[in-house]
Amino acid sequence: MKKYRCCRLTWGEVPVEGYGLSETSPSASCNPTDSKTFTGTIGVPLPSTYFKLLDDDGHEVAPGQPGEIAIKGPQVMAGYWQRPDETAKVMTPDGYFKSGDIGVVDQNGFFKIVDRKKDMILVSGFNVYPNEVEDIVARLDGVLEVACVGMPDDKSGEAVKLVIVKKTPDLTEAQVREYCKTNLTGYKQPKVVEFRTDLPKTPVGKILRRELRDKK
Repeated sequence: MKKYRCCRLTWGEVPVEGYGLSETSPSASCNPTDSKTFTGTIGVPLPSTYFKLLDDDGHEVAPGQPGEIAIKGPQVMAGYWQRPDETAKVMTPDGYFKSGDIGVVDQNGFFKIVDRKKDMILVSGFNVYPNEVEDIVARLDGVLEVACVGMPDDKSGEAVKLVIVKKTPDLTEAQVREYCKTNLTGYKQPKVVEFRTDLPKTPVGKILRRELRDKK
């Protein structure tokens, strides 16, 4: 289970975000604790910890490109207990743990999570990251909540589906599509726009994209 932590919670001070998973027991990166502003990143790897970003073939991506965050360090697990098959899926030959998170790194070495790899939508060979689409559509007046998921498509392999909870009842599908046409690249635009009264969520309020994908 992925964990995000704030190093400081004192009222009026800047939260310092870090990142880790159960498999990294638990922290792998953190922003400097003397940060004066909120960075929106997960910071830099902790001492003796190394990150790299991998493509689907396990090769490091070009600078500035998103890739799966792989982590190596003394806190990273050796493997899943008595599950060599599952261990082989997440550990690279050189000892990096593949987190399942898609990230990018800036020129200063600060990492930012883009999305979960399993949630990525592949449209005609192009990667669509749901978080990016959701962030843009959420700015449209009349949208209370939005979820972006992939759906099968005979022509493009997958297509984008938007599930929206309205803030105002007069929001229409045509308005959503026109907004997306203006603000999203063609392959990121939704094939289906669906309105609901609510979205499935975890007990802590995280939208369950899986349920939206699996629903027929």
